[in-house]
Amino acid sequence: MKKVIQGGIVVTAADTFQADVLIQGEKVAAIGERLDTSGAEVIDAAGCYVFPGGVDPHTHFDMPFGGTVTADNFETGTRAAAFGGTTTVIDFCLTQKGRPLKEVIATWHEKAAGKAVIDYGFHLMVAETNDRVLEELREVVEEEGISSLKVFMAYKNVFQADDETLFKTLIRAKELGALVQVHAENGDVIDFLTKEALAKGNTGPYYHALTRPAEAEGEATGRAIALAALADSQLYVVHVTCAAAVQRIAEAREKGWNVYGETCPQYLVLDISVMDQPGFEGAKYVWSPPLREKWNQEVLWSALKSGILQTVGSDMCSFNYRGQKELGLGDFSKIPNGGPVVEDRFSLIYSEGVHKGRISLNQFVDVIATKSAKLFGLFPQKGTVAVGSDADIVIYDPRVRRTISAETHHMNVDYNPFEGMEVQGEVMTVLSRGDFVIRDKAFVGRVGAGRFLKRSPFARP
Repeated sequence: MKKVIQGGIVVTAADTFQADVLIQGEKVAAIGERLDTSGAEVIDAAGCYVFPGGVDPHTHFDMPFGGTVTADNFETGTRAAAFGGTTTVIDFCLTQKGRPLKEVIATWHEKAAGKAVIDYGFHLMVAETNDRVLEELREVVEEEGISSLKVFMAYKNVFQADDETLFKTLIRAKELGALVQVHAENGDVIDFLTKEALAKGNTGPYYHALTRPAEAEGEATGRAIALAALADSQLYVVHVTCAAAVQRIAEAREKGWNVYGETCPQYLVLDISVMDQPGFEGAKYVWSPPLREKWNQEVLWSALKSGILQTVGSDMCSFNYRGQKELGLGDFSKIPNGGPVVEDRFSLIYSEGVHKGRISLNQFVDVIATKSAKLFGLFPQKGTVAVGSDADIVIYDPRVRRTISAETHHMNVDYNPFEGMEVQGEVMTVLSRGDFVIRDKAFVGRVGAGRFLKRSPFARP
């Protein structure tokens, strides 16, 4: 059955206009004034924005870490994403040295198949670059449709790769048309500072932040950029938190280098002070890189507005406070890193960005959906409202105010890092490929309806 969204204001990364949207099957079939509604289901969007569904380029569902597994899997995580206005997620496959890459990818397919309620893709972690791995990467990009590769510069003795691995990955990515992502922190320095802090008896959550200083992020960002320039390749820096890293990215882009940056809502609205709480409460805010001093927030917002940073990911990596975060009682280095963010990403960036005048409506759409779709080989199928694009659409009421709370969120965790924050605007209805997933703030989707997305090779946007 065809559908017509009537009376809303359509917003893309380039335009804002009042129009009806005709959906036939899975696609947007027409956009215009007073479209024919005969035989169609009419969806009233009066007073609301009609946005493209959000594209979250950074999630971790059903991921093992620190002796436990994230609390949200592909069912609960994608349902929460849909409630928050996201219709596409790209999750990370974690590799193991010596294990064929296709086996790892198959494991992630098993995690997602029959569970995801929205569409999804994968990034692939690269932990080693021997001849076998470098050859396998061709199949990963060309056959599996995974056109982005992640290299960790932190988590020594767990995920951290050396500079040779990063450099070889950048060279191979240039040959294959893949975008290389880096977690940019100096893992060797962090490892030293962590051991030093624990030896002195500094074991509380606040020391997680103090042992991962902004300088370690800035240095690693600059080093990754230098290696990308040497390889004449393309680089995407995930979860940028601080002015030191923004400066390195800005300098690279001024030189015309193929470098991109992502930040996350937590770094835009929270700061290190929330970690300095009595007892163990600060553990709720332990993720890496850590929260920074508050003045970094306006640097990040300015970088989004100016285009130095291109995207906002959630870095969704949820662990319960009780029983999971508590694994680090008495030793902050054992607190599972990550937080529940995927559901509130969309509304936080609208409320703190658009409503407060930091970015425009069109810039909001660009950083929340369009640029990620372009960088990760999904545009124009995803990331915009256009004829021929997938009918992934969010109807968003900007007049409503709501309060974020663990009592009302849909993530499978016992706390929300943004507890008590008021945000302007609310997701009312969400469609994924023309089908309702959220309707009038209620879940009406189908578990397993989400499809795996094979993505195109990287193309400079």
